[in-house]
Amino acid sequence: MSIVQPEPWELLAQRVAAWIEDDPDAQTSAQLSALLATASQPLTDVGAHRDGSARTPREESLVQDVAGARADLADRFSGLLQFGTAGLRGELGGGPHRMNRAVVIRAASGLADYLLGELDGLTPAPRVVVGYDARHRSSDFALDTAAVLTAVGLEVLVLPSALPTPVLAFAVRHLDADAGVMVTASHNPPQDNGYKVYLGGRVVTGSGQGSQIVPPADAAIAAEIARVPSVAAVPRAESGWTVLGPEVLDAYVASVTSLADPTDEARARAGRVRIVLTPMHGVGGVTGQRVLATAGFTDVHIVPEQAEPDGDFPSIPFPNPEEAGAIDLATALAGDLRADVVIALDPDADRCGVAVRDPRARSYRGPDTAAAEGWRMLHGDEVGALLGRLAADRALRSPAGADGMALASSIVSSRQLAQIAASAGLRHVQTLTGFKWISRVEGLVYGYEEAIGYCVDPAHVRDKDGISAALLVAGLAAELKASGRTLLDALDDLARAHGLYLSSQLAGRFEDPAGIVAAMGRLRAAPPTSLDGSRVVEVVDLESGTEAERDGLPPTEGVRLLAEDGTRVIVRPSGTEPKVKSYLEVIVPVASAATDDEITAARTTAHARLDAVRADMVSALGL
Repeated sequence: MSIVQPEPWELLAQRVAAWIEDDPDAQTSAQLSALLATASQPLTDVGAHRDGSARTPREESLVQDVAGARADLADRFSGLLQFGTAGLRGELGGGPHRMNRAVVIRAASGLADYLLGELDGLTPAPRVVVGYDARHRSSDFALDTAAVLTAVGLEVLVLPSALPTPVLAFAVRHLDADAGVMVTASHNPPQDNGYKVYLGGRVVTGSGQGSQIVPPADAAIAAEIARVPSVAAVPRAESGWTVLGPEVLDAYVASVTSLADPTDEARARAGRVRIVLTPMHGVGGVTGQRVLATAGFTDVHIVPEQAEPDGDFPSIPFPNPEEAGAIDLATALAGDLRADVVIALDPDADRCGVAVRDPRARSYRGPDTAAAEGWRMLHGDEVGALLGRLAADRALRSPAGADGMALASSIVSSRQLAQIAASAGLRHVQTLTGFKWISRVEGLVYGYEEAIGYCVDPAHVRDKDGISAALLVAGLAAELKASGRTLLDALDDLARAHGLYLSSQLAGRFEDPAGIVAAMGRLRAAPPTSLDGSRVVEVVDLESGTEAERDGLPPTEGVRLLAEDGTRVIVRPSGTEPKVKSYLEVIVPVASAATDDEITAARTTAHARLDAVRADMVSALGL
């Protein structure tokens, strides 16, 4: 039997050849050319054994190589990498469905046309700030962006080196730019890169000025990108943009350190706190250390194996502080040094993980391990509540008063922040997931989402900022240590004031996207009638939006369950991974005068309830 690829392969081969011809990058064009050469080998006679005998091992290997190359090309050419509210993000490599110079040049051209259209006839020309991290190809993509924007008359300011995403977000507002571009894939795997777009200046005014794009801007930019006929048709300047000096970074550091208590007493406290810091092979180490040192935190120890930027992230399985094993080196060093707190910045330093030594979390994994000593990562909701309490206190001390001020959190984050806001007389606003929504809240003084993202200074950075969050966590740890207390004691105080809120997550990964659709369909068709034995009293299909008097959220894919005892579950497909995620939260009442032992018992109860709810959702989703 002849093995002949059907006609669509011939069409795909033509598209691949045309893309190679238009590819400005020798690296990716060579990659595609090698794949095309393998995929184009004639297989008509391979295995055409009329006597019925099997293919030889060499023939079988050739068939598999050709089939693999054709499948790889089909995936790479399955469509142009979609430009959405996260900008671009994808695996590095040649082809339109990968991150590469050809795709970035098209994206920059589409962004330029969008900005020129929005500011048609206005002077001066649109101003754009471009930043980049230390991932593979980030500096190349930033340079291509600068070349494309400059060629059509835009004013382009490029950050002086690989720097954290919050520095770019700060620069958009600080320099009154109409747009900002940050080349980063944040905490994605090493093989990925991405392209975030911020709008400000004259393009977006009001509370969203300087935030990441939202609809309809994302669709409008995508439409302009789709109109780019070829890379060859996009002009690129060889010079003309401005590479900024150290002034912008200096201004960012000054802005962040202004959040710290400037008194001599506070600086003395800061010097007595021992901190282990890891930038996880990313770009936050130097800036993070500088900010902490400027505020008086001089006893800071960086994890040596993870100190230098390295796009391969060699010491960790996945460059995300939340992933298992990611902070093991940091907590091990903290145990050796008897540190007070561990701070982990993700690779572009827009997220901040915090770990502490919790006697209640001790394990039996050996007498010399960090886990045995009780070192554990605080959940994003725990840090979110601690920083929320700080923000509320700051708002109440504001000379202008707290009228109109708001704390905000995403729909999947803990409800405790709403209680903190109410106790301080502040508004609480719930938003869809993502800081592109949180940062747009009118009157925002603080916003967070449970995925360890915190916006503590929205006046200057309209996005999550791991470095400013780290400074405030360090300051709180110092203040507590001065009175013989810890961050855990502060969490217990919140439980006494508002009840014990405990959160967790359940994720189901699917190789086939159809599995995600099926799981959500099962849940909608037959939602659980109880959660850990408590009757479900509300099932809300978030795809229809929510009631204005309660949440007022626009439609989003997901389902919310609420039980009689306050247990809440929100189920939604992940926006960045092939997963269905369930966000679980239980509430255990705690007396205002509860002892430490009573709060420990409440935590034990809450963990048991979470385990039961997790089992209920595994069954409901068919995981």
